[in-house]
Amino acid sequence: QLQLVESGGGLVQPGGSLRLSCAASGFTLDSYAIGWFRQAPGKEREAVSCISSSDGTIYYANSVKGRFTISRDNAKNTVYLQMNSLKPEDTAIYYCAADRSPFTVQAMCAMTLFDFDSWGQGTQVTVSS
Repeated sequence: QLQLVESGGGLVQPGGSLRLSCAASGFTLDSYAIGWFRQAPGKEREAVSCISSSDGTIYYANSVKGRFTISRDNAKNTVYLQMNSLKPEDTAIYYCAADRSPFTVQAMCAMTLFDFDSWGQGTQVTVSS
């Protein structure tokens, strides 16, 4: 059974940092493209970042470009989202998702969460003073 589990969320002050983890079980992540999504209260879910399985191509939403970094550690079967210079508007539930489709990262990040082969239950990130 394919399973993804997010962790690393929490409460942080504006300007602070968090690193989210997305750990896989039941499959190896190295053959999957990974996407991070978020959903803030009262807002639609949006893509944050996607990373390809093959050449490491990365896509970032404009709202997080320069502040967030996605990376993968295939040895640990985990993908990370390093979030720096956090803002109150980054407050949301963050989800990771995995898919084997050979799409570009831009196309993957245009997919909805439920179009992916597998997705996690999310981790809450709250940015507040």
